[in-house]
Amino acid sequence: MMGGGGGRPRGGPMAMLPGERATNFKETMSKLIEYLGAYKRSVVIVLIFAVASTIFTIVGPKILGNATTILFEGVLAEASGSGTIDFDQIAQLLKLTLGLYLLSAIFAYVMGWVMAGVSADIAYRLRKNIAEKINRLPLKYFDGTTHGEVLSRITNDVDTVNQTLSQSLTQIVTSVITVVGVLVMMLSISGWMTLVAMAVIPLFLVVISAVVSRSQFYFKDQQVFLGKVNGHVEEMFSGHLVMKAFNGEQRSIETFDEYNESLHDVGWKSQFLSGLIFPVMTFIGNIGFVAIAITGGYLVVRNAITVGDIQAFIQYVRSFNQPLMQLANISNVLQQTAAAAERVFEFLDEEEEVAETSDPVKVGRLEGRVEFRNVRFGYDPEQPVIHNFSAKAEPGQKVAIVGLTGAGKTTIVKLLMRFYDVDEGAILVDGHDVREFARGDLRKNFGMVLQDTWLYNGPIMENIRYGAPLASDEDVQEAAKAAHVDHFVHTLPEGYDMVINEETTNISQGQMQLLTIARAVLADPRILILDEATSSVDTRTEVLIQEAMDKLMEGRTSFIIAHRLSTIRNADLILVINEGDIVEQGKHTQLLEKGGFYAELYNSQFDPVQLEAVSS
Repeated sequence: MMGGGGGRPRGGPMAMLPGERATNFKETMSKLIEYLGAYKRSVVIVLIFAVASTIFTIVGPKILGNATTILFEGVLAEASGSGTIDFDQIAQLLKLTLGLYLLSAIFAYVMGWVMAGVSADIAYRLRKNIAEKINRLPLKYFDGTTHGEVLSRITNDVDTVNQTLSQSLTQIVTSVITVVGVLVMMLSISGWMTLVAMAVIPLFLVVISAVVSRSQFYFKDQQVFLGKVNGHVEEMFSGHLVMKAFNGEQRSIETFDEYNESLHDVGWKSQFLSGLIFPVMTFIGNIGFVAIAITGGYLVVRNAITVGDIQAFIQYVRSFNQPLMQLANISNVLQQTAAAAERVFEFLDEEEEVAETSDPVKVGRLEGRVEFRNVRFGYDPEQPVIHNFSAKAEPGQKVAIVGLTGAGKTTIVKLLMRFYDVDEGAILVDGHDVREFARGDLRKNFGMVLQDTWLYNGPIMENIRYGAPLASDEDVQEAAKAAHVDHFVHTLPEGYDMVINEETTNISQGQMQLLTIARAVLADPRILILDEATSSVDTRTEVLIQEAMDKLMEGRTSFIIAHRLSTIRNADLILVINEGDIVEQGKHTQLLEKGGFYAELYNSQFDPVQLEAVSS
C-alpha cells in the first residue's frame, strides 16, 4: 500500500459476523450446477456408470439368496433322503455374483476417476476466476479486507467445494439409485417385510431433519472463523518485527486464542452433530432388523417366503440403510459446501472496477502534460478528502506535493494512477481524461517508487526487471548503476542471482528501496511518482539517490510527495495542500518569501515549537 497519504480507509476484517448463515442455499447450489454444465458429457458418463455399478451391486444379494435357498433345500433333501445338494448350480450362482461385483467395482472405479477429474477442474476454474477477479476489484475492496480473508476463500473454501464434488456428488447418485433399486427388490421379496422395514424411515427423517436444522448454523461460522484465524496469522507473520518490538506477543496470542476458541466451538458442534447421525441411525436400524427377523421367521413358517429370501432381504435392508445414512451425512456436507461456495461466489460477485471504455484513447509515448481540473473525491462520498483540487504540470516539470499527514497527498497520486475514480471534476493527461484510457495503457506510462517497498520472492535481477519484463541483463545492470544499486549487489553472495526470501529479511530496508528505484529507472516512464522515495536510506545514500533522481527526472513529468521539504527545494512547482485543497503553489523561494503556510511548514523542520503550532 502507498504511505504518506491522508484520508485512507483503515484495513480490517470483512464485515462478516459469527451469526451469518448460508442463506442462499438453492442459489449457491444452482451456481455450482452451472459450473458442472461445462462437463455434461463427463457427468453423463458418471451417471451411467453409477447406475450400472449400483444395479450390479443390488442384484447380487438376490442371487446369493437363491444360492442359500438351494443349499438349505438340499440339506433338507439329504436329511430326508430324497435328494442331494446341487453344488454345481450353487457354484454357477456364486460365479455370476462374483462377476457382477467385479463389474460393479470396475464401473465404480471409472466413475470415481472421471468425477475426480471434473472436481479438480472445477476447483482450478474457481481459483482461476478468483485470481482474475482479484485483478478486477477496486483498491477500496482491499482497503477494507484482510489478506487472510481473501486467501481463505481461494484455499479453504475452494478445497471444501472440491472435496464435495469429488466424493459426495457420486455418493448422492449411487445412494439415490441404491435406495430406489433396493426398495424394488425388497418389494419383490415380501410386501409385509418391506412395510416393516419402511416403518423406521420416519424415525430416520426426524433424526436427519433435527440434526441438519442445528448443524447448518455452525458450518458457515466454521468457515468465517477459519478466515479470521488465517487473517490474524498472516497479519502477525507479516508484521512480526513490529509486534515483537512493541511487546505485542501476548495481545496477539489472546486475539488468536479468541478466534481459535470460536473456531473450536463451532467446529466441535458441527462435527459432533454430523457425527451423531451414524450411531443414532444405527440404533434405529438395529431395531428394524429385529422386527424384520421376527416377521421373516413368521413368513417362512407360513411358507410365504424362503430362507434365502430372508438372507437377501436382510442384506437389502443393510443396503437400504447405508445409503440413507450416506444421504444424511451428505446433507450435512452439502450445508458446509453451501457455506464455502457462498463465500466464493460472494467474492466473485463483488463490485468490480468501473468498466474500461469501449473506445479507449490510443496514443504513442505521452508528452507528460497533466491537469487536475476541479477534482473532488472521498473514499466515502459523504466525507470528501479532496474538495476542489486544480493544478497543471507541464511536460518535464518536477512537481512537489507537500502538506501535513492526512492532507490528501497520496490520495491525489491514487487518482492520477486511476486506482480510484474522481467523484467530480476530471484528471487530464495530454488533454485526455484518464477515464478515456485503458488502465493498462495509462499505467504503463507511469513509474512509481513508494514509501512502502514491495519485492517478491525471486532473484534481484528479476525484481528489478518486474516493470520491464523484456529488458536485457545489461539494461538491468545499467538501471542498477543509475540507482546506486550495482555496488551493493556485488557485495552479496550471488550478486544479481541472489534470491530475495519471502519475508525480504536477507536485505536491508534501504537496499529494498534502492531496488524499487532501479525498477522505476528501468521502466523508463514518461511520468514519475515518488512517494517519499528516499525515506529509508541514510543521508549519504540520499544525496546519491537525489542525484540519480535528478537525472532520471530530466525530460519527464515528476510528482514528488515529500515530508522532508529540503529534498524538493529545486522543484519547478510546489503544491501545498491542507485538508484536501491547494492553499499555496509556486517555487521554493517564492513560497518562503510569501511567509505563508509553506514557510511555516518548512521552518518547523528546524523549530519543534513552530511545528506544534502548524499542526494545531
